[in-house]
Amino acid sequence: MQKYIKTLKGTRLFSGVGEDEILSMLGCLQARKQTFRKGDLVFRRGEHIRNLTILAEGKLLIQKDDFWGNRSIVNVIHEGEMFGEAYITPESGAILNDVTAEEDSTVLFFDIQRILTVCPSACKFHSLLIQNLFYAISEKNRNLVQKIGHMSKRSTRAKLLSYLSEQAGRHNAGTFTIPFNRQQLADFLSVDRSAMCSELSKMQEEGLLTYHKNKFTLHASEDL
Repeated sequence: MQKYIKTLKGTRLFSGVGEDEILSMLGCLQARKQTFRKGDLVFRRGEHIRNLTILAEGKLLIQKDDFWGNRSIVNVIHEGEMFGEAYITPESGAILNDVTAEEDSTVLFFDIQRILTVCPSACKFHSLLIQNLFYAISEKNRNLVQKIGHMSKRSTRAKLLSYLSEQAGRHNAGTFTIPFNRQQLADFLSVDRSAMCSELSKMQEEGLLTYHKNKFTLHASEDL
């Protein structure tokens, strides 16, 4: 577990907590790790989650398949990000989506009751951990609102422009890399892949953007 201390220190959950303090808290929080190979299910739809989880290494996809096998990507989880927190309360019910390893990954599990209940030793950073958890959940909710904003657009082009504009703002640059390949981007925006690729080609021809694989550059009007 010690090899992941630096990763944990950079997470929202352990923000403001020193490396030595994190190491001493792992036993209190009953932290454990589990590795997954590419394609493995970390959580299956219908499972009940009893642990707070952080991705220590790799990349995960939160996705949902309908009755006919059509896939929708709800979110992508990167190294250091927390996931599954919406399902850890007793009343939250079973998880609604599958969580799949997009590449070989290591996941850290923390007992949620140990996080929410101050330990007998009353370590001074425990209350900070609870505060950070609240802030992290709030941030996740904001990201969900952003996705709903993309999805609410009527056309494939409008959805693409909304998403790419948001990514440019997040990177504070006109050139950026997105975390999806073409099929994953189509699944994330709930659009047809062929129609989306056609629209991207049209926008590139019109000078709105240029792209290569998952790297995009948006062009301002004065660049046209």
